[in-house]
Amino acid sequence: MKVLITGAGGQIGCDLAHMLKERGHYVIATDIASRPLAMCADQWHHLDVSDKNSVISLFRQDEPEVVYHLAAILSARGEEIPQQTYKVNEIGTFNVLEACREAHVRQLMYCSSIAVFGPGTPDPTPDDCFLQPTTMYGVTKVGGELLGNYYHSRWGFDFRGVRFPGLISATLPGGGTSDYALFMYVNGVRIGAYESFCRPDTRIPLMYMPDALRAIVELSEAPRDRLGRCVYNIAAFSPPAQEIADVVAKHVPGVKLSFRPDPGRQAILDSWPNALDDTCAREDWGWSPNFDLEAMSADLIPKIRDLLDDHIQTPPPGRF
Repeated sequence: MKVLITGAGGQIGCDLAHMLKERGHYVIATDIASRPLAMCADQWHHLDVSDKNSVISLFRQDEPEVVYHLAAILSARGEEIPQQTYKVNEIGTFNVLEACREAHVRQLMYCSSIAVFGPGTPDPTPDDCFLQPTTMYGVTKVGGELLGNYYHSRWGFDFRGVRFPGLISATLPGGGTSDYALFMYVNGVRIGAYESFCRPDTRIPLMYMPDALRAIVELSEAPRDRLGRCVYNIAAFSPPAQEIADVVAKHVPGVKLSFRPDPGRQAILDSWPNALDDTCAREDWGWSPNFDLEAMSADLIPKIRDLLDDHIQTPPPGRF
């Protein structure tokens, strides 16, 4: 099958392209940035999803059967540039949906987020719940879900999406508010210390990248008649930040992990659910995670050591 990925240069894209290639698909990767050295794809194109004509032209040219729409500006960065975040995340998603419709793409897989929720949600938070996000990133993810649902009901288009928890992988953090967890591992290994921008009791849903990739690919492959909805919560584990620090300390002897909450980012974290109810995903298409916090840590830390050996970089200022 011919598959196209938008935003392929981000945290998810390289690993997703590799997984799709392993499944025998022909992968077309696109991004507004340069092609990463690690990118595993059959084709690479520069693409700005906020440019409707460019999106439609590329989709007509390459004729993908399935599109994985990853292109987005994440939560922390999004609060610094909300106007651009709306342009990329909201208008970009509309452009991709329109291109799918006009180019007769069979299916669009959409990456949503726990950021669609706001303060005061039930614990754990179900799929159907009031959506009152406090960030532009969250607002645009709600908008993307609603647009996709509209295209499904209006034209019968096969739109499917997952609400990702905060994702952790062997990569450098990319501007998400959940990055405090990843920084514990990356800077814990890199410099032996990290000062988190959250409180030690901060608790949000998290997931290891291999589970996240498997979830969205398995949802794409699920028979449509088994699905009772278009967008699903998926969940793995929801440890307090202090528990993550304790596990990192067990695997990285001598590491110094501390906490100094940043008011802005802490407010975003406090607006998100403590845990997600993913009953619908489990019942409709058999979703179940393979990794808990301990299993993830044992697998992740050696990969981060390898990553840092290959890419020696200076830690971002003010984040450790």
